[in-house]
Amino acid sequence: MENPRWCLPALASLLLLLLSLSLSPRAAAYLQERKNYIVHLRPRDGGGGGGSVEEWHRSFLPQAAAGPDSAADGGGDSPRIIYSYSDVFPGFAARLTDEEAEALRATDGCVRLYPEVFLPLATTRSPGFLGLHLGNEGFWSRSGFGRGVVIGILDTGILPSHPSFGDDGMQPPPKGWKGTCEFKAVARGGCNNKIIGARAFGSAAVNSTAPPVDDAGHGTHTASTAAGNFVENANIRGNADGTASGMAPHAHLAIYKVCTRSRCSIMDIIAGLDAAVRDGVDVLSFSIGAYSGTQFNYDPIAIAAFKAMERGIFVSCAAGNAGPEPGTVGNGAPWMLTVAAGTMDRAIRTNVKLGNGQEFHGESLFQPGNNSAADPVPLVYPGADGFDASRDCSVLRGSEVTGKVVLCESRGLNGRIEAGQTVAAYGGVGMIVMNRAAEGYTTFADAHVLPASHVSYDAGTKIISYLNSTGNATASIDFKGTVIGSYPSPTVTFFSSRGPSKASPGILKPDITGPGMNILAAWAPSDSHTEFSDGGADLSFFVESGTSMSTPHLSGIAALLKSLHPDWSPAAIKSAIMTTSDAVDRTGLPIKDEQYRHATFYAMGAGYANPALAFDPGLVYDLRADDYIPYLCGLGLGDDGVTEIAHRPIACGGVKAITEAELNYPSLVVSLLSQPITVNRTVTNVGKARSVYTAVVDMPKDVSVVVRPPMLRFTELKEKQSFTVTVRWAGEPNVAGAEGNLKWVSDDDYIVRSPLVIPGKGE
Repeated sequence: MENPRWCLPALASLLLLLLSLSLSPRAAAYLQERKNYIVHLRPRDGGGGGGSVEEWHRSFLPQAAAGPDSAADGGGDSPRIIYSYSDVFPGFAARLTDEEAEALRATDGCVRLYPEVFLPLATTRSPGFLGLHLGNEGFWSRSGFGRGVVIGILDTGILPSHPSFGDDGMQPPPKGWKGTCEFKAVARGGCNNKIIGARAFGSAAVNSTAPPVDDAGHGTHTASTAAGNFVENANIRGNADGTASGMAPHAHLAIYKVCTRSRCSIMDIIAGLDAAVRDGVDVLSFSIGAYSGTQFNYDPIAIAAFKAMERGIFVSCAAGNAGPEPGTVGNGAPWMLTVAAGTMDRAIRTNVKLGNGQEFHGESLFQPGNNSAADPVPLVYPGADGFDASRDCSVLRGSEVTGKVVLCESRGLNGRIEAGQTVAAYGGVGMIVMNRAAEGYTTFADAHVLPASHVSYDAGTKIISYLNSTGNATASIDFKGTVIGSYPSPTVTFFSSRGPSKASPGILKPDITGPGMNILAAWAPSDSHTEFSDGGADLSFFVESGTSMSTPHLSGIAALLKSLHPDWSPAAIKSAIMTTSDAVDRTGLPIKDEQYRHATFYAMGAGYANPALAFDPGLVYDLRADDYIPYLCGLGLGDDGVTEIAHRPIACGGVKAITEAELNYPSLVVSLLSQPITVNRTVTNVGKARSVYTAVVDMPKDVSVVVRPPMLRFTELKEKQSFTVTVRWAGEPNVAGAEGNLKWVSDDDYIVRSPLVIPGKGE
């Protein structure tokens, strides 16, 4: 029988070669056009089979391209095999013709081919807002500020010369660190005890003179949010002033440049993950968009992340910026932390004052010292009847806006600055950006080019009503600078992607919410940002928003926990973060969404991260890699599907499969019909050796929840106790579903809270 680990040259490729010899050069060139693919293989038996990984991968190529010189065969300087993945993904990336790809798909040992796709790129106040404060006491100092932990950042690179990446107070790299440094331009800085590794991959490696150097700003921003060192007097043009630092200011950084300014190749992402695991990172931070709803065994990132988790690496990923529509969350595998974006209590305020005396709060980074727009001027709205323009100000007429403040409708996540540039170009002296209905109260502090204020949808509708009530509408913009104590806070942003996860709706996703709105962090000057007249060349810090910003906050928090508890598994760290999170805002009321309605768990996950409590959670819901196998079998992926994720042969017939609800996860999603459902959970004591916990259930009256036993008694650390949760409708089933909490409360002030969700019909 043919050995499935090795593939013979495909007959189709030989026929293609013979055919191309008889065709015109143009037709032959067309037939030989190559595209990029990730080739997913079945793991080699025992990991061996003779020869190196690279030789094994070359055996899958057509014979003419499989020799030792195939790295530059026939296609000039373009190699056929781009990457040989060795640690997190069984396979390689290669350039193949359509015919070669079809032949590989039919070859023994080949699971599937993924065509190259490109994924999008998904602080001074946030440490304090999260309860991290300088001083001799407290979680931050007790954790050593993340000392000894390595955070791997997959992004657009880093600006190594930035003061956030100085190594004052840093220890040398940990023993066993295998990373390399590719910085070449000494004048722009390089590796030190803060940045201990830096590499660039694929197309991202050819976009700057020193490959890992950030030429977009995004990677520098996320890296400093996770682990930037302390920098005093950080601000952007005088706003949001304070001492900047990342969540884990004394953690090491390993940089993997897998993205250009606008996109990230899936081939480069897997190569970066592969290198990071091989180098020895402890935490992986992934602020990149994801496959939404893709079955896990068809998702290369989920497959790679499983192997990272198995190696003890914590993987923190962005939920995505596709909200507020339900079912848009990405990076939804339960072995990854999926992070939503929320606001803080800081606003960079600009107030809009109308001619009738009404005043509305807004935001803008444009804050001139002379309050130059405080005098009332005529106010116009291009969306009104009789205007030959567009309501989002993408099309204007100078005669209609010159010398006036212009009300413009938001364009969504982007385009607000461009709207201001258009208004200014046509002679407008100010701009009010009003949200669309779906965007609610989420407002951005943008670097506008003229006096401007971004206001809520509610404020915008009232401004339009005022415009419709008078023929002489006026407005002024008053600049208030940085305001601390903005209410309500935190809230969930409109753009943060929502659950349920389409790939596994029985697992609550996102997992957690962190600061992701108007986040000030380190910046790499980039000609892609033209907001300022000087191009922003002197900017050391910049404000950005997105789940790209919330993710590194949680990556840094995970590093703090890893430093304090080096023996904790990734699942234990995740559990500590989730079960100690806040479900209420700073006034004690339930956290709200962008409409100022009660935020659901599908919007915020378990809640808003509270690292000051996470370091000592009392109990954790732990999972090891093998514990996911019964869950994966229960998803119905089949032997092959589970094998593809687990990187080893799995026979589900020999595994006691479980439902999604039965995975020992820190949250519970119970799809309840007319019959009661009972699920099991196991907790591990990581608090005080001798402790007693009592179950407290907070659910609507039409839901009955019974916990057995209702009390857990522990006599030692690391002791495990199991319990069951039985859920049923107390009356008629509610088609809207229900949400609440199961809490384990101890006399020692521990509260271990797990969201309990009964999905509504259609969720």
